[in-house]
Amino acid sequence: MAKYIVEQSGPLKGEVQISGAKNAVLPLMAAALLSDEACIIDDVPHLRDVSLMKEILSSLGSKIEEKGENSISICTEDIKTTELEQELVSKMRASILVMGPLLARKGRARIPLPGGCAIGARPIELHLKGFEILGAVVTKGDDYVEAVSGGQGLIGDQIYLDFPSVGATENIMMAAVLAEGTTYIENAAEEPEIVDLANFLNKMGAKIKGAGTDTIRIEGVKQLHGAKHTVIPDRIEAGTFMLAAAITRGAVHLCNVEPDHVKPIIAKLRECGVRIDVGDEDITIRGDLGPQMATDIKTLPYPGFPTDIQSPFMSYLTTVEGSSTVIETVFENRFMHVAQLGKMGASIETAGNKANIKGNSKLRGCNVIATDLRAGAALVLAGLVAEGKTEISEIYHIERGYEKFTEKFAGLGATITKVDD
Repeated sequence: MAKYIVEQSGPLKGEVQISGAKNAVLPLMAAALLSDEACIIDDVPHLRDVSLMKEILSSLGSKIEEKGENSISICTEDIKTTELEQELVSKMRASILVMGPLLARKGRARIPLPGGCAIGARPIELHLKGFEILGAVVTKGDDYVEAVSGGQGLIGDQIYLDFPSVGATENIMMAAVLAEGTTYIENAAEEPEIVDLANFLNKMGAKIKGAGTDTIRIEGVKQLHGAKHTVIPDRIEAGTFMLAAAITRGAVHLCNVEPDHVKPIIAKLRECGVRIDVGDEDITIRGDLGPQMATDIKTLPYPGFPTDIQSPFMSYLTTVEGSSTVIETVFENRFMHVAQLGKMGASIETAGNKANIKGNSKLRGCNVIATDLRAGAALVLAGLVAEGKTEISEIYHIERGYEKFTEKFAGLGATITKVDD
């Protein structure tokens, strides 16, 4: 198994290019199933999850071609099966996103229960509830779920989500674009990835309004055509490098960033004393201009503080003056990194969904485990300022979501290497 060796690196300095967003590109790829014409997606990051989605789409009959360094063409002229293989689905929870397109175009979708990071229950009931309201008959087995639309196809309706789930909003939106009539998704997720998907679908001929608000209106159309689209920048990768600059007391310039997408991270880092200069598509982080102090964070659905940046931010909070509180409201099992940071000398106490962090920890390198994608990033950040060497195992989690991870950090002056055990 491969590992990362991270050494105390001093202040990071330089420029880094942010990749296309993992959480945006996966639904875009799934949406290509809705047309029998080719769709071209640009700024596609080279990630483990993207490779898995390619395998899933290929298994359904898609022809995928590389059109350049970060560009792919997906053409699904004919869907040869509406069932997914257990081996593929168990590796990635986002595989559930093909259900909506399959149901819309072929009237049936059957998949094994999905896998992915073990950060919480993340039930798919909201997805299934939406499909049922649109007229599908849903059958749930011990290890699979199936949705069938019947002879009349899907019919637009009004859907209220009990929680503004990103995945459910995306899946229902994709199912509804080919439904007869108009669909309203209320209490919809408002994340930038929702807006990106809606923009892509509209380029394909869909009629979607309200994406980015809590109510999305989808007027069904008969069919969609091919389209070309560029993935939005990855706001979580941007946040990770913002924190890397802050935790090492460095100065880093981020290119290909949408500043509005990282407003909560900017606000909290400024509260801590970090200077951040914002351009149209770039951000400069100065963690080298003075003392940094504690702050409190509470994760919330967008536009609140992102749960995906909670664990990296916690690593940073162990290094500042004073005590901080972190409250996690999105996932119930997202403090698995706390034990690993504790091994490195961090002083963190948890109770339920609340963590109390004492600052000015003297972190020291040791052997730790990346328990999930963002926990892995948190351990890398801690390793950059810890005395000695930090050896991080199970890094396949990290490579699910960060493109050219070690290369980008090394380009800023970090001492980080990947080794095969």
